[in-house]
Amino acid sequence: MLVFVFSLLASVLFGDSGKTTRYWDCCKGSCGWEAKADVSKPIDTCAKDGTTRVASNDTVKSGCDGGDGYMCYDQTPWGVNDSYALGFAAAAISGGEKAACCNCYELTFTSGPVNGKKMTVQVTNTGGDLGSNQFDLAIPGGGVGIYNGCTAQSGAPADGWGSRYGGVSSRSECSQLPSGLQAGCQWRFDWFQNADNPSMNFNVVSCPSELIAKTNCRRN
Repeated sequence: MLVFVFSLLASVLFGDSGKTTRYWDCCKGSCGWEAKADVSKPIDTCAKDGTTRVASNDTVKSGCDGGDGYMCYDQTPWGVNDSYALGFAAAAISGGEKAACCNCYELTFTSGPVNGKKMTVQVTNTGGDLGSNQFDLAIPGGGVGIYNGCTAQSGAPADGWGSRYGGVSSRSECSQLPSGLQAGCQWRFDWFQNADNPSMNFNVVSCPSELIAKTNCRRN
C-alpha cells in the first residue's frame, strides 16, 4: 500500500511520459464492473441504443460477451477550446485498475500536430494489449482492436468501421457511424488533427465535473 501511495504522489508531483493510441470497441468498460477500485460506483453502462443507462453492476454482461451492456455514446471526446479537450480512455499504468479506474489524468501531447495541446481524460477501461503508460483514447471510429461489440450494437462491419486497428481514415467516413457517435469521430479530424498515436506526458488531476457527469463515477 505504501508503494502505491508513493507512486501516486510521485505521479501527481512530477508526472510521467507515455504514449497514446485510439479505439472504440463498443464493449462495456472494464471500470463498469464492481470492486475494481475504491469508487462511488462503477461507470455508467448503456443499453444497445447507446443512451439508456442500465444497472451499473456485475449483473449486466458486456455486449462483447453476448450481453446487453455497451459503451455510452456520450463518453466521447470534445474540444473545450483550440488547445484543451476532455474525454475518456483505457489505460495501463502502475497500480492497474485499482489505481486507474475513474481517476483523471491531464495529458500534454509531445509529438505530431497536437504537440503542446492538453487533454484531460477519465479512465473508464483497461486493455490487455496495452503497454506500460499507454492511454488508449476512446474515439468513435478509432478501431475496435481485439474486441468488437459494434457489430452487435450498431450493425458495424465485422472489423468495425474502417480498419480493425486504426479505424476510419477520413472525416467523411464518420457518417458511417450512428448519429450519436459522429461528433466524437469528427473530433479526431478537427481538434485532434488526425494525430496518429502521439506521445505525451501525464499526471493525475482532479476530475472535471463534466466528465463525472457522463460516467457518474468518482474516486472515494
